[in-house]
Amino acid sequence: MLKMLGLCLLAGVLLAGMLFPVVGATGLVSNRASDTVDSISADLVTTDPPLITTVTDKDGLPIAYLFDQYRVLTPPEKISPTMKAALISVEDRRFYEHQGVDWKGTIRAGLTNQVSGSVSQGASTLTQQYVKNYLVHVVARNNKLEQAKAQEQTIARKMREARISLQLERKLGKEEILARYLNVVPFGSTIYGIAAAAQAYFNTTPDKLTVPQSAMLAGMVNSPSALDPEAYPDKALQRRNQVIDRMVENDKLSHDAGEAAKKEGLGLANPVRTPPNGCVGAGPENGFFCSYVVNYLQRAGFSEEQLRTGGYTIQTTLDRAVTSQAKAAAEAGVAKHIDGIANTMAVVKPGKERHDVLALVSNRDYGLKAQQHQTTFDLPSGVENKFGAGSIYKVFTAAAALEKGLGIENVIPTPTHHVSRVFKGGAQRCPSTGEPGTRWYCLSNFDGSYPSSMTLQQALQTSPNTGFVILEEQTGMDPVVDMASRLGMRETMATNLQGTRPDPKAKDKQHRISQTEFYKQGGGNASFTLSPAPVSTLELANVVATIVSGGKWCPPTPIAKVLDRNQKAVPVNEAPCEQVVAEGLANGLAAGMSKDDQGNGTAAAAARNAKWNRPMIGKTGTTEEYKSAAFIGATPDFAGAVQVFNDGTSPRPICLGAPGAPRLCANGNIFGGTIPAKTWFDTMTRLHAGVPPKGLAPVDQRYLKGGKEIQIPDVVGRQVNDAVRILEQAGYKVSQQTVNSDQPKGTVVSQTPRGNALRGTIVTLSVSSGYVPPPQPADPPSGDPNQPPPGQGNPNEPPPITLPTDPPGVPRR
Repeated sequence: MLKMLGLCLLAGVLLAGMLFPVVGATGLVSNRASDTVDSISADLVTTDPPLITTVTDKDGLPIAYLFDQYRVLTPPEKISPTMKAALISVEDRRFYEHQGVDWKGTIRAGLTNQVSGSVSQGASTLTQQYVKNYLVHVVARNNKLEQAKAQEQTIARKMREARISLQLERKLGKEEILARYLNVVPFGSTIYGIAAAAQAYFNTTPDKLTVPQSAMLAGMVNSPSALDPEAYPDKALQRRNQVIDRMVENDKLSHDAGEAAKKEGLGLANPVRTPPNGCVGAGPENGFFCSYVVNYLQRAGFSEEQLRTGGYTIQTTLDRAVTSQAKAAAEAGVAKHIDGIANTMAVVKPGKERHDVLALVSNRDYGLKAQQHQTTFDLPSGVENKFGAGSIYKVFTAAAALEKGLGIENVIPTPTHHVSRVFKGGAQRCPSTGEPGTRWYCLSNFDGSYPSSMTLQQALQTSPNTGFVILEEQTGMDPVVDMASRLGMRETMATNLQGTRPDPKAKDKQHRISQTEFYKQGGGNASFTLSPAPVSTLELANVVATIVSGGKWCPPTPIAKVLDRNQKAVPVNEAPCEQVVAEGLANGLAAGMSKDDQGNGTAAAAARNAKWNRPMIGKTGTTEEYKSAAFIGATPDFAGAVQVFNDGTSPRPICLGAPGAPRLCANGNIFGGTIPAKTWFDTMTRLHAGVPPKGLAPVDQRYLKGGKEIQIPDVVGRQVNDAVRILEQAGYKVSQQTVNSDQPKGTVVSQTPRGNALRGTIVTLSVSSGYVPPPQPADPPSGDPNQPPPGQGNPNEPPPITLPTDPPGVPRR
């Protein structure tokens, strides 16, 4: 009795379904249900499923793929007729006859299932299956509950599918529906759609699928796991042959052709695989660049889901040749298996319109196998050198001083030792300020071979420490710190002393504030010019790109263009280029940095070994404990930075060993002029091969000799009181020393410096005593009477220039 009642109810529902196209939804569903059906129907027509995103190099060759579902859309005309015939034969042989719902089959299956008490027959058309698959694998792909609802065995779900199918058939043609079905359905694991299946299983394209291949794929669509041809080849073969038999029965294939097809093996690709997913798939050489691309686009507003489902083509600026050369040089400097030491390099193309990133490499390979010295940390692009870039930051101090009015030929003091009376925070060896627990900042040069003063250009070449701290005192800390961000250290300066984003909840105050805030607080931290804090290799490369681009900063972009799934350009929200310093200043700074590869320059030895012979700018850096060292350099054609630093869990100083084999040790001896400079020159020598040399931009006199705003009043000949007043009013500090002179007592007979110097500089006045004592007789000299007395020298020769006495090219900080 109950079974008979069920049959009656089923017949009534099915009759309503048959009348549905005529009478519409009145009395059958609520308005809300109708709206839902209409909405899903519209989505099915207008919304594409998740697609694979392809990341390419600058020439359009793929380097990586990003996807949740490996799927490539294929239009109807690009699908083999045998594939269509196989699918229709096994899933919906009346596909071209019905209008979306096969009512005859539905009634038969419904009655059979009701009598048997189970789902023993299905009657869904390909159109209905498309609706279900779309809901499961597109709409609800991240929602297990909604996926279950889309597959529940209820009459309500079936009727909703039926209505949507009827609407689709009125909006789309049969060939379009068939292609959409084949583009949505899964074929196992992350393989979705016929294009992905053809490639993964047979290494071919959908338009070239043969009868046996088409039959195997058609047989998988409703049970891709159970009929996985790799895991269950016998079941897959049996199912394939059943599909071929159906094709023969439906006159899609002749009997003889069918028998011949069944004799063939599965013919699977070896191995069956999808493209590698994510930046690990970009490989050990290109993975760091791929990771930077993803991070860059996410900062530009793309979500991770968009990148993994949007079907974009992302053409990058990656240059494979540059990357290969840089990778080889990085590994030659530090072999990849060396524990605890990373050697990273970034190469940027200078310019006034764009700064394209060409290469991001490390001696480490990009990957997940730590035991093989692989890593997914963004070593060349992130703020990953936690120990600093050393004296490279003197470039920012020099730039700030140039902006204040200094010229590269102006002389600055470079005493062997210096105790600041401006900056506090010194170590225990420094003198007390008089305040409890506070000491003046003090420091020394690398050794005692530096002269007591030199030009700014010489200082950038030979890198004395004291002179740049004195410049910080004269320019003020804020302009120096801000200059670092202006020239390109923007991500770096926004991080804290751990190299991460400041955490307002951190216990340690230093972790709650940015590096910019840290170095400005409390009147300034003078160690900034020696860069002891975390640094990004890529941003260092972009700094020198900015300098040789006439002071034009542009974001270091890895993006050439982004196309959507329809190959239409997608705008990328990138920061605009900025003129961050005057072009004359940038050119002057470049000239100031142009001697590092020559003479006593800290990178001269590496340049000579590489037989470097073209104009460039450069600067080395080494941190105090030898846990990192760095080099930046550029020509008008290429800019690059190299950093060697601890990347292990137990950082220690770095010692040099055989080529490619530095090691961690107790007392380091690495310098920026060693492995970092060698890596740079090894790379750049190859990149510039065949490229005509280009000179650096000419320098304005203002940035050679200094500006009028820093012209020191000439007080020689004035009374000392007037001289002091004039100098102090002009912003200079004054010290005095008495000298014997026949000038009236109290007259200034000389001053040092004379000409140009930054305000705040100490001007030493030699003041006449008004008295010249008579000469005192001296003992006659011993030895050859024809030789001049010791220290007098040959009066016909110019006095010797006092420079560091180490052999040329000995690296310093």
